Amino acid sequence: MRWRSLLALGLVAGAASLLAEPARAQDTRPGIAVMRFDNGGSYGQDAENFAALEVGLQQMLTTEFAQNPGLRVVDRSRINEIIREQDLGATGRVDANTAAKIGRIVGARYVVLGGFIDFYGDFRLDLRVVNVETSEIVRTERVRKKREDLYDIVVEAAINLTNGLNLPPLPAQVRQSRESRAIPTEAVTLYTRGLLYAERGQNDRAAVLFARAKEIFPSYTEVDAALQQIGRG
Repeated sequence: MRWRSLLALGLVAGAASLLAEPARAQDTRPGIAVMRFDNGGSYGQDAENFAALEVGLQQMLTTEFAQNPGLRVVDRSRINEIIREQDLGATGRVDANTAAKIGRIVGARYVVLGGFIDFYGDFRLDLRVVNVETSEIVRTERVRKKREDLYDIVVEAAINLTNGLNLPPLPAQVRQSRESRAIPTEAVTLYTRGLLYAERGQNDRAAVLFARAKEIFPSYTEVDAALQQIGRG
């Protein structure tokens, strides 16, 4: 009888250990999600370049947040999946309430909404941060530079939002590394257009553009990740 009691105690302890494991493994870092960007009325570029920026800026800002080990960043594909499943983008632009709903589904604390205007090379990026719990906009940010500094605009926006929300800071070494990258605008444009084609399922065209971006900027690690996502890495 004693061995049966010991066996029962062992099973109970094992079950308790399994139940406790998810709690120990739970990611407690503040979650952040970035929505697709809106073109606020841009001029001076091919229309498809602007369409590509709607997707590209979302991915670029997501990538910059992901450099911070203190944050849990929601993948863009997951956000797109929810929007399709819930039909949340049917009415056009996503507002703060819709963003908060998406944020709750993915377990984010904050959702970033944004828009841009490129007026013949004068580029402005506007961002709003929604607190998922309250659906309120708790932070706004605006970065304005020349379009040639597009990558720098995104890096600056990510750092400013992180600091403004009192989120865990980006490690100094990582920050210096991101700020020192001089990615040519042509490479960024090819990368964002590749993302647009990949989202449309045109992987062959996307791969060609990604390869051209890589030729211009060989250390473009974001391109490597994009190629892997379409099975060409």
